[in-house]
Amino acid sequence: MKVTRVLVGAVGVALMGVGASLLTDVRDLTGVLVWLGGAVVLHDALIAPLVLLAGLVLVRGRVRGPVRGALVVAGALTVVALPVLLRPGPRANASVLPLDYPRNWLIAMAVVIAVTALALAARSLVHRRRPPS
Repeated sequence: MKVTRVLVGAVGVALMGVGASLLTDVRDLTGVLVWLGGAVVLHDALIAPLVLLAGLVLVRGRVRGPVRGALVVAGALTVVALPVLLRPGPRANASVLPLDYPRNWLIAMAVVIAVTALALAARSLVHRRRPPS
């Protein structure tokens, strides 16, 4: 598990470097920093407490971790998608938001649920195959 954490951490640091390098092309750096700060506040003040509460209230046992992880991912995807999900009716320029965002958000949620179910099934198989201690 330690190797996995180090690898995931290294990938995260590399992606942060890519993101920081892209900031050189931004004209309104203050707006980007406000947006990033708002995302952190939204996560820490709303998403994380709700996920922890839902995990505490709704789920027991070994499935709590994967379910909480799925809730975090679903919450983050929803927050990112909210502007286009809540946009009013038809647009004057159809090329601005040309995709079916509600459908794509639902597909993303289905993928999160499917991956979580697969992770829980794999975890169940691993625990079932272990000899009793």
